[in-house]
Amino acid sequence: MILSMIYTFIISPLELLFEIIFTIANRIIGNAGLSIIFLSLAVNFLVLPLYKRADELQAEERDIQAKMASRIKQIKSTFKGDERFLMLQEYYRINHYKPIYALKSSVSLLLQIPFFIAAYNLLSGMQSLQGMKFGIIADLGQEDAMFMIGSFPVNVLPILMTLINIISGIIYTKGHPLKAKIQVYGLAAVFLVLLYHSPAGLVFYWLLNNVFSLVKNIFYKLKDPRKVLSIVLAIAGAAALVFTIADPALDIRQKVLLAAGSILLALPLAMRFIKKNPAAKASSKDKTVFFAGAVLMAFITGLLIPSTVISASPAEFIDVMSPYNPVLYIINSMLLSFGSWVLWGGVFYFFMSDSMKSVFCKGIWIICGVSIIDFLLFGTKLGNMSSTLQYDLTPSFSIAEYAINTLAVIAAAVILPLIYNKFPKIARTVLVVGILTVMGIGAYNSAQVLRTYLWYQQSSDPSSEMPSIPLSKNGKNVVVLMLDRAMGTEVPYIFNERPELLEQFDGFTYYKNTISYGPYTNFGAPVLYGGYDYTPVNMNTRDGMSLEEKTNEALKVMPDLFYNNGFSVTICDPTYAGYKTIPDLSIYKDYPTFHCYNTMGRFNYFEDDASAELSSEINTLRNRNFFCLALMRVSPVILQETIYDGGLYNDSSASSDSTKGANVSVVQHMDGLTKSTGYRKFFLESYTVLKKLPEITSISDSSENTFLMMSNDTTHSPCLLQEPDYVPAMNVDNTAYDTDMVARYTLDGVTMQMTTEDQIIHYHANMAAFLTLGEWFDYLRENGVYDNTRIILVADHGRELGQFNIMCGDQDLECFMPLLMVKDFDATGFTVSEDFMTNGDTPALATSGLINDPVNPFTGNPINQEAKNGPQTVFFSNEIDVDVNNGNTFLPGSWYSVEGDPHDPENWEHLGEW
Repeated sequence: MILSMIYTFIISPLELLFEIIFTIANRIIGNAGLSIIFLSLAVNFLVLPLYKRADELQAEERDIQAKMASRIKQIKSTFKGDERFLMLQEYYRINHYKPIYALKSSVSLLLQIPFFIAAYNLLSGMQSLQGMKFGIIADLGQEDAMFMIGSFPVNVLPILMTLINIISGIIYTKGHPLKAKIQVYGLAAVFLVLLYHSPAGLVFYWLLNNVFSLVKNIFYKLKDPRKVLSIVLAIAGAAALVFTIADPALDIRQKVLLAAGSILLALPLAMRFIKKNPAAKASSKDKTVFFAGAVLMAFITGLLIPSTVISASPAEFIDVMSPYNPVLYIINSMLLSFGSWVLWGGVFYFFMSDSMKSVFCKGIWIICGVSIIDFLLFGTKLGNMSSTLQYDLTPSFSIAEYAINTLAVIAAAVILPLIYNKFPKIARTVLVVGILTVMGIGAYNSAQVLRTYLWYQQSSDPSSEMPSIPLSKNGKNVVVLMLDRAMGTEVPYIFNERPELLEQFDGFTYYKNTISYGPYTNFGAPVLYGGYDYTPVNMNTRDGMSLEEKTNEALKVMPDLFYNNGFSVTICDPTYAGYKTIPDLSIYKDYPTFHCYNTMGRFNYFEDDASAELSSEINTLRNRNFFCLALMRVSPVILQETIYDGGLYNDSSASSDSTKGANVSVVQHMDGLTKSTGYRKFFLESYTVLKKLPEITSISDSSENTFLMMSNDTTHSPCLLQEPDYVPAMNVDNTAYDTDMVARYTLDGVTMQMTTEDQIIHYHANMAAFLTLGEWFDYLRENGVYDNTRIILVADHGRELGQFNIMCGDQDLECFMPLLMVKDFDATGFTVSEDFMTNGDTPALATSGLINDPVNPFTGNPINQEAKNGPQTVFFSNEIDVDVNNGNTFLPGSWYSVEGDPHDPENWEHLGEW
């Protein structure tokens, strides 16, 4: 544990930097070998100031050792024992020298160690290098073995690397003492042994580093080498800038990014001007400002943003089968962030000249200001985020957003240095106050996360009995299955594509004109479970109770009714029970005979070994990507898409190449609209429950009546699936099927729009749910419990997908059009009803003919369908966080009225905002 924390603090920042550079380069260049070359050049130019300063320290040490050598030799030959020791100490004091200064001669070696470890761990196990050829190198993922001597592979690259290292050492150590030469040649031998059997990609990278070192050593023999280098880089930057602007294949964002990179090449020349500019020298360095700024950035990216994301829904980051304290993700992000900003930022600061230290101080001050502006004002409405840190839709920005953000960043970059120069004490104070504020918010968020985790530990036992759904052959069975966000509008197209579903769903009636009372679960689910007493209007009217209390009450209405009428009750995943993402089953503590389970995430989609790998990958992914997410959120908008990288955050192991990548990845990366790599964790956790329904259904020959109330998030977890079976796959390619079957989206002259990622993945998730439920229904038939079972499939809401252009002003009304399908006892055939329905009809449909004159046990109001007669008032709000929208009434939003066919926009009216 301690070693892992040390590694995360010291090595992981470098490894992450290398990985991001390589992945971005490989994405642009498309060649792993060239990307390694780019990585080597980028890293070497980045650390060049460090090694230059290390060489200066070594030279200082050699000079002072040479200066003192004769006198030290005399003391050692003249004195012995304690007297010799005291004389040497006094001589060192007179020359202002301490024996520990001898370590200066090893600074270069000490710097190489973490860089070597980071490169070794990254490149030696990089999946995307496997099978990649580059020049004479047959496979960058294996040792080069260019020829064999018997069974022994002769690896040319490490031998060539060592030769170049020795030549570089000969040039570098010319005129140096024997001790320095032994150190250099010994290090070359060590690297030969360590890397001889390593993958060619790693050795090629280190060989390039040695070539760079050789060129550097030759280069510094030139007269005024920095001037030559500055001019060369400036010319290269100018040429790259011209090429970038002229290239018609690049979009605006790519041109801006590449232009910025080109300008960076010219910075060395600009810095030479700054050093010669007297005004620049007037700026004083202030290490307090630098380290305060570094600490503030570390807290923002390591504590504030990760803790804010997790505390918004802590339960989503607790895996049912392998619980892991989410606070550890925050701790890991803190280590990675402090290692990046404070440790390595401090190392670079320490090795800089005084003039560059002044630049670093201003730089960190500007970075803090820009980061806070970006985090608070830009990219704040990117949509819902999964527990694998993927947004539902890939973030994208308009030209106006790019322009406004860029102007804000430029303004901050101009104004903040002026404030720093004129009011340095205020700058220090602002940074300290910022640190304390961020620490306070982060600590509060972390405490919230820890509280949720401790509650989960106390209320859940992963080793408890597995879920079981009892059904009887001779009694009456009632099943209410709430499919979260199931799209009622897509049903005809699903059955059109897969007509065999008509037979599997024999006896069902599809109610096409069904509405919900809200666009999200906290608004649309209570009325589904409890009836019309729990519409948003009626929830707000009963303002003497909290929303949590009323939601819990709604979740108990049907179970209470059926229990008191002799039914055996089973409840699975009651939505927002206790107003928690992981349902709090203790709301049913007054009903000891109820069978209550949380099934989501309870079953493994993969075999046991793969499941263990998946669990490990999830933790690794979160530990890495929380910091990457934070970097994205504090970056200018123009960089955010590059850092986000489709939810992969430039993870080299999650290759977009369908023939590469990890065996199991829980982040799905889409390539266009037909291809993807990786799974989606949230989808697997819910989909697997539906797949397991035949296994957890317990069928008896008794005459017992049973009631099942269950929710499932398969349709709420959209992802791209492999057609035509619509099953999860590590590598999905639907190109051919989509080309051949494009007509399936047109029915009765009406075409369902399928041109966006959101439209396609929702259709796939809904199709997968229907196909899997069809298999369960077949199982029920085979075991004689289909005809005597009433089944209600219903959703709490729809989704704004823009598939049918049903609008009221700017509001897409599809979010109010949920699934509603009912199969009654002994029903046959598949029918479509034009009746106007709401998901609030569910309790009346479930109890019809089984419970006489049902009454809500908590309000005393009758349960029937009369409340849907006349105009219906529905509610729209984006305040979906139940930790925020948790008062006695819902926070203000938009209200709409509908009467008649909900597919006709003329039947809708916007009532206003309140």
